[in-house]
Amino acid sequence: MSEAALGAAGRAAPPRPQVRIGELWIDALTFEQALDAIEALVRAGRGGAVFTPNVDHIVNARHDRALREAYSRTSLSLADGQPVIWASRLLQTPLPEKISGSDLGPRLLERARARRLRVYLLGGGDGVAALAAARLEKQGILVVGAEGPRVGLEANAGEAQILERVRAAKPDLVFVGLGSPKQERFIDRSAPALAPAVLLGVGATIDFLAGTVPRAPAWMSRSGLEWLYRLMREPRRLWRRYLLNDPAFAFIVWQMLRTPRTARLKPG
Repeated sequence: MSEAALGAAGRAAPPRPQVRIGELWIDALTFEQALDAIEALVRAGRGGAVFTPNVDHIVNARHDRALREAYSRTSLSLADGQPVIWASRLLQTPLPEKISGSDLGPRLLERARARRLRVYLLGGGDGVAALAAARLEKQGILVVGAEGPRVGLEANAGEAQILERVRAAKPDLVFVGLGSPKQERFIDRSAPALAPAVLLGVGATIDFLAGTVPRAPAWMSRSGLEWLYRLMREPRRLWRRYLLNDPAFAFIVWQMLRTPRTARLKPG
C-alpha cells in the first residue's frame, strides 16, 4: 500500500449512512466498502470492533441491554442475512448488500494475505481454531494465534489470561467466533485492551474455515434460507432460536414501518 493510501486510511473516516432496524443501526456499505473500512481501522492503529447483525441479533437486542450498548459502541455494523436486506428495502431505506460474517471472513483474509496482516483466531470447539489456522497458513496467511477458550457473557478471572495471550501475539485482526450475544459482549469489553487490533464477531466462520462445519449451498444463502439449512443440521440446538425467537422479526419490521422514515435513516 502506498504512503498516500496509508495516510488516507489513518485519518478519521467520513460519516457513513446508517439504517435502523429495531434497536440496531446498520452501516449502508457495499462489500468492497466494508473491506476498505475495516482495512482503514487497521491502518489507523486505534483498534475497533466490527459486528454483523442478523435477524437473531435484532430480535434479541429488544431485551438485551448489554447487547444494545455493545452495538452502540461498535466501529462497523454490517448486514448479515438476506432477510435483513429485504427488511431494509421494505422500510424504504435499502442496504446495498448482504455482508455476512461467513462471507466477510474469507474475503478479509485475502486482504490480510496481500497486506501481510497478522490474524488471531478466537473461538470454535476444541481444536477447531488450530485446525483452521493450519489450513490458513498453507494459504500464506499470517496466523499468530488460535484458540477456542471458554468465555462467558460476563468477564471472569480467566479472561485476563486470554487477553494477555492475544496482546502478546500483536495481531492486526482478531476473528471472534463465540456465538451471539457472547462474542459481541466479549468484543465490547475487550477491544480497548486489545487495541490497536480490530476485533470482528464472525459467528461460525472459524468452524467453516476449519472445514468442520459445512456452509449452506449458495442458492439457499441467496434465497434467505441459510437458517433452514442450519436448522436441519442442528435441530436440537437451533429450533428454539429459529422457530420461537426469530419470528418476532416480522413484528419488529411492522413496528418500524409505523415510524417516520427520518427516524430510521442517518444520511451520513
